[in-house]
Amino acid sequence: MNQTIRFIFAISTMAFLLSGCDNGGAEDKAVIKSLESKIQQLEQQLEQSEQASAEASKSSSTCADNIKALEDKIATLEKKLAEAPKVETKSSTSGGTLDKVLKQGYVKCGVSNGLPGFSNPNDKGEWEGLDVEFCQAVAAATLGDKSKVKYIPLTTKERFTALQSGEVDLLARNTTWSLHRDSALGVNFAGVNYYDGQGFMVKKSLGVYSATELDGASICVQAGTTTELNLADYFHFREMKYTPIIFDTEAKTVKGFEAGRCDVMTTDQSALYALRLNLPDPKKVIVLPEIISKEPLGPVVRQGDSQWFNIVKWTLYAMLNAEELGISSVSVNDMKNSNDPNIRRLIGLDGPKGKGLGLKDDWSYQVIKQVGNYSESFERTVGMSSPLEVKRGVNALWRDGGIMYAPPFR
Repeated sequence: MNQTIRFIFAISTMAFLLSGCDNGGAEDKAVIKSLESKIQQLEQQLEQSEQASAEASKSSSTCADNIKALEDKIATLEKKLAEAPKVETKSSTSGGTLDKVLKQGYVKCGVSNGLPGFSNPNDKGEWEGLDVEFCQAVAAATLGDKSKVKYIPLTTKERFTALQSGEVDLLARNTTWSLHRDSALGVNFAGVNYYDGQGFMVKKSLGVYSATELDGASICVQAGTTTELNLADYFHFREMKYTPIIFDTEAKTVKGFEAGRCDVMTTDQSALYALRLNLPDPKKVIVLPEIISKEPLGPVVRQGDSQWFNIVKWTLYAMLNAEELGISSVSVNDMKNSNDPNIRRLIGLDGPKGKGLGLKDDWSYQVIKQVGNYSESFERTVGMSSPLEVKRGVNALWRDGGIMYAPPFR
């Protein structure tokens, strides 16, 4: 305001001085006229400035009032929210799948119809494989007994429906983790217990040694799998042609390949090595070297039960951490005397133990004691100690050149 008054006074003074020069010469009059013009411009600018200042003051006052009103409204809503009764959702309560498992006394685990190395009955009718042992690990964690598992064989078409409907508590069936499955089927993948990739198996008589030589081939593939989609993408991108021979189950796909209904069979490479062993003459077929996809395989649970999701997830992490810390089914008892805080937390002597998961404090100890660490399970089922003789590769721990990694027990 003071600045505006000073500005008006200056203009008035200048006008007064100019008024005394009316009798000057033509040059003086020209100067005076120029100055008068500048005075008019300054007066106009002053008027505009005062109007803008008034509007800004009004706007500032309005904004301040609006902000105060919003703050009061937020405070009122926060107070109502704090006073409202707490409503627990299914995923936040201690009920759900764990209670169901404890009540029925076993884990219902969905597995394959028979895939050597992953889930397959042996000569005695006993289920064995990497996925089977993971089911046993979850049973050991929740029930304290790895034998408390009911295995339910499922086809690829049945597996997600069986999980969604509650027919099974856990799906451990060489199932690929993908965006669509994780976001549209009402299920959650609890981790990866085997990193795989799609490959091709051919008869040696075909004279083919690379997937790039498969233009025009007939290919046996199982319906309703990511394998079928990857196959289409691979050939389309390379502008190659092929004839898909589609079967409902893996067993029928293998029989079709054996019977000569196709030149090539495609599925996850680990499965090809397993299926090759069951052929009449395994030496007459070869698995091509190319991997055409990423196939992270892992256990799956229903959405909406965070407690069960965490139990399954941390069961896998317990097995991975045990391998990293050098704790095996043989040495775990001796580790109770260890001073290493990481070991003591892992086997439930210190740290968070089992409270957060709703389990007994020795849940992870039971997993390691009864099933073993990840390395023990891998080597027994699909690794070099098994008929498949699959090398660890990317399934080795992160420190050993692989990508297997688990969060710490803290």
